[in-house]
Amino acid sequence: MRSHGQIRFVTLTSKMQMLAVGGALAILVAWGGSIAAMSILQYKTQAESAALLERAAKVASAESRVAAYRDDLDQVADDLVRRQEFIESVLPMLPDDVLSEEAVADKPGESGGADKTAAQVSAAIPEASALARLEARQLAFVESLTRFADRRADRAEAAMRQLGLDPRGILASATRGQGGPLEKLSTSRDGSVDPRFGRLGRSLARMNALERGLEGIPQVMPVDRMMISSGFGVRHDPFDGSAAMHSGLDFRGPTGAPIHAAAAGKVIFVGSRAGYGNLVEISHGNGLTTRYAHMSKFKARPGQKVEAGDVIGAIGSTGRSTGPHLHFEVRINNRAVNPRPFLEAAPHVLEEARAAPGQRDAADRG
Repeated sequence: MRSHGQIRFVTLTSKMQMLAVGGALAILVAWGGSIAAMSILQYKTQAESAALLERAAKVASAESRVAAYRDDLDQVADDLVRRQEFIESVLPMLPDDVLSEEAVADKPGESGGADKTAAQVSAAIPEASALARLEARQLAFVESLTRFADRRADRAEAAMRQLGLDPRGILASATRGQGGPLEKLSTSRDGSVDPRFGRLGRSLARMNALERGLEGIPQVMPVDRMMISSGFGVRHDPFDGSAAMHSGLDFRGPTGAPIHAAAAGKVIFVGSRAGYGNLVEISHGNGLTTRYAHMSKFKARPGQKVEAGDVIGAIGSTGRSTGPHLHFEVRINNRAVNPRPFLEAAPHVLEEARAAPGQRDAADRG
């Protein structure tokens, strides 16, 4: 290597070369394993969804419902009560704005054939007419809410892909760190779940997982004024002038200026670290973290939950620094990525993904 007029030689022993190759292979195997796991999960999810659709088609046939009403009217009534309890149990999963949306209101002609089935049941068994109409309303609500949840989930997934993220990883990690007593829900006396209600539960779970993932995407500028003094990538090191990798963005600012959390998350480190000086690190879930370095003071503590925009510290010049600034990093599975696309594109992309369906449809038509 030639540096400052001198030539230096670096020798890599066979052992060092084997270790480097072994490390690279281990990384490739781990990466391939994660991709395979996500592919298997996606295939399994698609297969389960297809099975639910097939079962739903059989259950929804008018002939089967008329037969069920004829066999045991009391059981049908009991099942309808259980269905209502199921609906009420999933309502807390919904964002505050969902039930006010026109998308989940009962709409004539959008009940998936439930109205036709109710009419046939009423004609064949007049005394069951009220129950049949109640069932039709339940199914219309469930099917409409399922479509609504799927649309919201699709919007969230599209926003993630637009920002260069893989939503499969978020869905794969959605069930990690969960547990508790098993309390199964059912929609019938025999303990089973009507497949249409099962689809609703799956759609809501997918929507919630993806929308929680959106909250953890860096979307707020970590400083009040965007004065970038050094970008992401290879640069001349400010201390010795050699080529070096810069794993984040540097924002120049006065000592004591506030530093903001770029997204909602949990503080996982507060302290000093070599090169970084005073550092705060926040986990946003799904392998995504942000780092805020060279602070003059901390305003966060380990384990603290923060929202996007919360003040977590102040600009300083601690650690390996030539002057007061914030060194900001975004990491995915501990791999540094360029923060700039997130900070510049995420606010617009996420605003569009969160917009009310009516507003989005109007914008699409425009």
